[in-house]
Amino acid sequence: MPKTKIFCDIADSKTIKEFNKKSIVDGFTTNPSLMRKAGAKSYEKYSKLLLKICRKKPISLEVFADNFAEMEKQALKINSWGKNIYVKIPVINSKGKFTGQLINKLNKKKIKLNITAVYTVAQVKKINRCLDNKTKSIISIFSGRMADVGKDPVPIVKKAVQMTKRKTKVEILWASTREPYNYIQAKQIECQIITMPPKVIEKVSNFGKSFDQLTKDTVKAFLQDSKKSRFKI
Repeated sequence: MPKTKIFCDIADSKTIKEFNKKSIVDGFTTNPSLMRKAGAKSYEKYSKLLLKICRKKPISLEVFADNFAEMEKQALKINSWGKNIYVKIPVINSKGKFTGQLINKLNKKKIKLNITAVYTVAQVKKINRCLDNKTKSIISIFSGRMADVGKDPVPIVKKAVQMTKRKTKVEILWASTREPYNYIQAKQIECQIITMPPKVIEKVSNFGKSFDQLTKDTVKAFLQDSKKSRFKI
């Protein structure tokens, strides 16, 4: 079974510094919301700070313009900051217009793209048509957010993996991960990448524990907390 790479979904510079050293982490993904949460005031300055920390592993940095001409300008600028960058382009803008022409244009310019906010097989099909397989590209399917509204992401991700199989430079990414078991699900359907927050990565690092060990750990934790609280009956 092919390896499912783990990317860390974070923009906090201290966390990126810590997780960049971990062998379990193959790359990083960010977005404007994570950048804001990390306290970035200047998008360019903050991105360049992250790139000083993460020099080799792939890192995705997203455009935040809403019209295609501005998106293109931002994409070209972001791409110029480093060789390990994947420029994140949303599948549509806020008005619902498909970014296909821009994806195709940037792809032909040999810019590595991460097409984001993808939810449907139809969207994957349209994106795949825009990619020439000469330059590395990622299609990010927001599996966790699907699950949040009661939709099963597995059939969609599975279909996306099958649909893009002939294009060796196109990878499917399981995004908005909510729990460690999603890694097993992604692996089972041969999804090439899964991106997850640091807390979930820490839990994946503990995979392999037996049920006996988990039972002991759980009972010990309850015992320690009752002692700390000085409970009496």
